[in-house]
Parts: sequence; C-alpha cells; structure tokens
Amino acid sequence: MEAPSVPTRHTIGPAGSKRQTYRGATLPQPHARLDATLGTAQLWAIAVGLVISGEYFGWSYGWASAGTLGFLATTLFVATIYCAFIFSFTELTTAIPRAGGPFAYAMRAFGPQVAYLAGAATLIEFLFAPPAIALAIGSYLNVQFPALAPRTAAIGAYLVFMALNIAGVQIAASFEMVVTVLAIAELLVFMAVVAPGAHWSNFAAGGWSNAQTGQFTTHFSLHAWSGMFAAVPFAIWFFLAIEGVAMAAEEVRQPRRSIPIAYLAGMATLVLLALGVMLFAGAAGDWRVLANINDPLPQAMKMVVGARSGWLHMLVWLGLFGLVASFHGIILAYSRQIFALSRAGYLPACLSNIHPRLHTPWLAILAGGAVGVAAIFSDSFLQVGGLPLTANIVTMSVLGALVMYIVSMLSLFRLRRREPRMSRPFRAIGYPLLPLWALAGSAVCLASLLWYNHVVSVLFVALLALGYLYFRIAGRGGQAQPEEQQQHP
Repeated sequence: MEAPSVPTRHTIGPAGSKRQTYRGATLPQPHARLDATLGTAQLWAIAVGLVISGEYFGWSYGWASAGTLGFLATTLFVATIYCAFIFSFTELTTAIPRAGGPFAYAMRAFGPQVAYLAGAATLIEFLFAPPAIALAIGSYLNVQFPALAPRTAAIGAYLVFMALNIAGVQIAASFEMVVTVLAIAELLVFMAVVAPGAHWSNFAAGGWSNAQTGQFTTHFSLHAWSGMFAAVPFAIWFFLAIEGVAMAAEEVRQPRRSIPIAYLAGMATLVLLALGVMLFAGAAGDWRVLANINDPLPQAMKMVVGARSGWLHMLVWLGLFGLVASFHGIILAYSRQIFALSRAGYLPACLSNIHPRLHTPWLAILAGGAVGVAAIFSDSFLQVGGLPLTANIVTMSVLGALVMYIVSMLSLFRLRRREPRMSRPFRAIGYPLLPLWALAGSAVCLASLLWYNHVVSVLFVALLALGYLYFRIAGRGGQAQPEEQQQHP
C-alpha cells in the first residue's frame, strides 16, 4: 500500500530563488547560484595563492629522497605533467564553468557514478590540505610567540579565515590578491639576497641518490630512480591545488576570457618560482642541512647572511603570507566543492544554502572547517603508519588530486567524442598528445604514491568507499544533474 503523498512546499530562498521542502526537510537546491563578481587578476591571485605555500615548506623533503639533481629532474617531470594538465583542464573549466569543477565535468561526461569519484577525490584533496597548512601557521607563530600553542593558533587561523570567506567572495578575493603579491615579493627578495653567495657546485654536490648504498653521489645511476619516484609527492607539492580555480568558475564575470588567462599565467608564475626557490636554496651551502626540515628558506638565507641579518627576520615574518594565501584560498575552494556536491544531492541539502545577505555558501565553509579542526585536535593522539595524522594528510591530499586529474582527462576525451559541437571557448593545447601525457603522467605518479604509502592509500580507498556507501544508501545522488551539466550562456 502506497503512503499518502505529501505535497512539496516552496519557500523563497536567497536572491528570490525557490527552496523546496519535503516533510519539513530542505531538499537540494539545483538552481542555487553564486554571484559572478571575480575578475581576471583576482582569479590569477587565487590560482597562485592556492599553491604558493608549497614554495615555502614541504618540498625540501624531496632532497632527502632523491638528492638535489634527482629532485630537480623529478620536479621538471611533474611540471610538464601540470602544464599539460592545465592546458587541457582549461577547456573543461571554460566550457562548463560550474562550482563543482571536476565533479561537473565527470557528471556531464560519464554520469553520477564517475561524478561521485571525481567529486569525492576533489573534496579529499581540498579538505586534507588546510589542517597541515594551519598547523604550519601555528608552528610559525609559536616561534615568534612561544606562549601561543601551535594548535591554538591553527584553530584561530581557521576561525579568522572562515569568517573572511563567509563575509563575501569579493572581500575574500581582494585579500587573497594582497597576500599572494606579498608572498611572491618575499620569494623574489629571498632569491636576490641569497644570489651573491649561491654557487652551482653547492647544488650539484652529491646531487643523486643511490638506493643500493644509501648514499648520495655526483653521478647518475639506475639506482637513483627509486629515490626520484619516492620524491614525487614533494614535487607535486610545488603545484598542488592550482586546479582549485575551477571551483570559483561560477563566480567569474567573464569566464571564457578570465579563466584561460588566470590558469596559464598562474602556472607560468608557479613554475618559475619553484625552480628559482629550489636552485637558490640548494646553491646557498650544504643542501643536506636543508633536507627534512620545515623551514628551508630561512635556513638557506642564514647560510649566506648570518643569523642576525635583518633580511632573515624579514623573511621569517613575511613568509607567513605564503601560508596564509594558500590556507585562505583552499578554504574558498573546498567550500565550493561541498556546495556543488550538496546542490547535486551527494551531501546533505543544507550544505548548499547560500547566505541571504552575503551570498556565500556559509554552511559549506563551516562544515569543511569542522573537519579541519577535528584533524588538528586528533593530531596528538591519532597516528598513521607510526606518524602523526598531519604528517600523512598531505599524502592523502595528493592522492585525491591525482585521482581527480585522471578522471578529468578521461572526461575531456569522452566529451570530445560524445559532444563534438559543445561550445569550447578555449580548446586544449596540443590535443590529444598533451592530455594523453597529463593522463599517463598522473597515472605514473599515482602508482608511485600507492607503492610507497600503503597505509595512507588504504585509508584513502576506505574514505571513497564509505562515501560511495552513503551515496548508494541515501539514494539522492544526481538529483541536480542538469545544473551541473549546463554550459555557461
């Protein structure tokens, strides 16, 4: 016997949109839209700001695995993958400028099942990166203010930058531009100050790893390959999250013009900064001292100018801007992904609510922040593979990114074949060779991470499986497919 039908009520939501309710519960809002207010310069700042903390810390661990020359080769390999990926990904972003980004592309190309994989992987990437950056901000502030606990400062950073993102995308984007420009300026100052004392002989000394002897050597051998593959996640850290611009595509005034410029200019900026920072830091002195530490730039500068130099103190203070730029930008990105998944019915409907006055996805911002704060509190007692939680979440974030890259490139090929007449304001450069290179390179990097990080890989797969189980049980996934599949007018 069928249950009596209960009529669906409509109430007026943000900007006059109708919000559906059923038995008192809010249903997904398939037509909830974000305001388009961002310009080209702001989008470039978001692209660079999302990533620039990777120039300040994290990458030097690659030297411990591969040596300076081995890691340089690994970084160049990863840079070619990212360039090919961005040249291809931009076609998708301009053709389907939706807040879901890769989720929206996979939905249009393959349907809700593959769209779940793309959306969940992207969400893991952008949810697991901020806690690590927040704790880095906390550790930095603890050096300057020893009475301030790193965990307390990290939670304070979440509260401040969640509030800034809720206040409005224009305010958030303007702030992002300021801190990104300051972070770039500081990296250029670092290179200029270190340059007089930098020598190639320092960088090249023992630049190749040797897995057979466990030592570093000046000559390349086949035994260097294992160290280079192990260093892949640290090379990816130089560029991780630039694709987050796609999550802001719905808020761009002229997406067909602004998105390609922002992506290509942003990628060029990041490649030049990554190579410059790595070469000058390694050439400043004994690079082995800088491997396996979280602050390679101040320590490299100290080798050249000494511990009492005013330049060093300026670098330490202004270096905070790089961390802040990435942290703030990733909050913007994860909130848009949560918003899009909720709008399509993959997450609870309330997470697609838009603030009636500020026009931002405020509940999505708070939900992602709650996950980050929980990770920060868990760091001291939850260990994975013998290491603290935050020591592994960067690897988790990279795993999510690589899965998303693979699905995005497959979506590009599928849409080219299925919808050849779809409007494409920007067509992938070097198609099909460069997209194939991005796809193959991402697969190689993913295989490398799975091989060297077994425990984290199992946890990653478990998270995807749990999310898919919720998707199947809830039975709401894909309710808003038309919105995510629409092209921009």
